[in-house]
Amino acid sequence: MKTNTLRAALVVAAGLSSLSVHAPAADPAGKSAKGGPAVLIPAANIQWSAVPGMTGIQIAPVDGDPSKGPSHFFLKFTGGFAAPLHHHTAEHFVTVVAGTLVLTVDGKPQKLPPGSFFTFTGKKPHMTSCEAGADCLLSMDVRGKWDVVPEEDKAAAKK
Repeated sequence: MKTNTLRAALVVAAGLSSLSVHAPAADPAGKSAKGGPAVLIPAANIQWSAVPGMTGIQIAPVDGDPSKGPSHFFLKFTGGFAAPLHHHTAEHFVTVVAGTLVLTVDGKPQKLPPGSFFTFTGKKPHMTSCEAGADCLLSMDVRGKWDVVPEEDKAAAKK
């Protein structure tokens, strides 16, 4: 069932393009007094959507389209959520905003409370979970198309 959950993430990427959100700039013309455009999105205006086929995950794109390329978005995991070993193709840089995220890398679990930072490059395999209790909220800076690739599928393909 967990494999099906991660496979569903691959399907989800195709549907995310309709979720891309951009708030109006501070200036109606899109430019401040100095410099280029400003994008300001109050928390109340962030639009959350359930990730189809993946119980316990919500996504809120705030810049770009995660299904097509570089983007910034929020991910929310319900307390108690767990995903088996997987990797992501794109390099990504993440700040834990709320909850306690547990990442298992190279077989070693590491608890990351709010304010923690992590990055994965080179398709680093890992397991992700959110401690029971509070939901986990992550701020994502992703440098390419967002995907979730189950590691066990690679092993099955080699058989």
